[in-house]
Amino acid sequence: MTSALDADRDGERRNVSDAAGVAVLGVCAIWSLVTAAVHDGRPEGVLLAVLAVAAGYAAGRILGVLLPVAGPCAGALAGLTLSVARPRLAPGPEIAAPLGHAGATAAVLTLSAGAACCAAWAAPVPVARLGLWLLAAGITVAGALLGSTTAVVTCCAVLLCSLAAGRMRHRGPALAALAVAAALVTGLIWAVAGNVLSGRLADALTGRLTPHRVDLWRDALGMAHREAGLGVGPGRFGELSGTAAQSTLSDGKPHSAPLQLAAEQGVVGVLLLAATFCWVLFALWRAPRPTPVVLTAGAALTALAAVAAIGNALSFTTVSVGAGLLAGLATARPLTEEPAAPEARPEFDRILRQDDRPAA
Repeated sequence: MTSALDADRDGERRNVSDAAGVAVLGVCAIWSLVTAAVHDGRPEGVLLAVLAVAAGYAAGRILGVLLPVAGPCAGALAGLTLSVARPRLAPGPEIAAPLGHAGATAAVLTLSAGAACCAAWAAPVPVARLGLWLLAAGITVAGALLGSTTAVVTCCAVLLCSLAAGRMRHRGPALAALAVAAALVTGLIWAVAGNVLSGRLADALTGRLTPHRVDLWRDALGMAHREAGLGVGPGRFGELSGTAAQSTLSDGKPHSAPLQLAAEQGVVGVLLLAATFCWVLFALWRAPRPTPVVLTAGAALTALAAVAAIGNALSFTTVSVGAGLLAGLATARPLTEEPAAPEARPEFDRILRQDDRPAA
């Protein structure tokens, strides 16, 4: 009787989070069409990204139910293979300095490390769990061999957060901390673009990010100020940016997801991007998976948000699909019962499974 009630509650929790996701992604697609119609923009990129996230999320939910360990393990291996086979997923020398290889490569490796850690927490056999932890460490080493400093930093952050997640009793405060971290990174990028910072900190950040990138951000912020309501239209940043026009290898993007949406879709576009990230954290909070799996996925997706704030990662379908896939894997309900963290005592095991998720 109790298990039946728990199943009903889990089902209702998933229905609420799924409905929220459908609403948020649907509004993202509709708003891109509205702004494109007003300014004669090109919404195809946004629509493709929305479709990629939705498809990846659906696939992750299915794989998470049927293959809670093999699914994320296969995803991690696929991401690693793609990064090694095509280490430069994005063209243009202007993004090579601050992000090593492409920001997309760093994003794919980060998601791969997160998937490997999720598989490790879900593995019932200690030997398999150890092998998956080694896979996550190997992905970090691969980032170093590919010359991606960002990948090394983000993968190490995901590994540390995942190890710490095994001792956390409640997921709510941890997920809130991840949301704050993403907001701080976005705020810092906004401050750099608005020339709010001064002194050595501003010089150090500009030198690390490169003046060309900062100029792109300032162009995007200027467009956002002039067209705060509807933006200049999806896909039109490259046409209106003087900095992009001066670069012979420009891809027509400001290399910052928040600033690109602010410039092309106005304030509403930025709010929708934030709503999408908050929906993912909300879905993780209400997910039936053990807390270590949930927090590991949350850490990887937060690291992706940071990479996307300073790079062009979300412009690549591979990254969008990978983000949706990891979120789906971490919010699915496997057919078999999953093990808790090996450090957990029996009473702590029950807390890991129930923690602070709200009752339906």
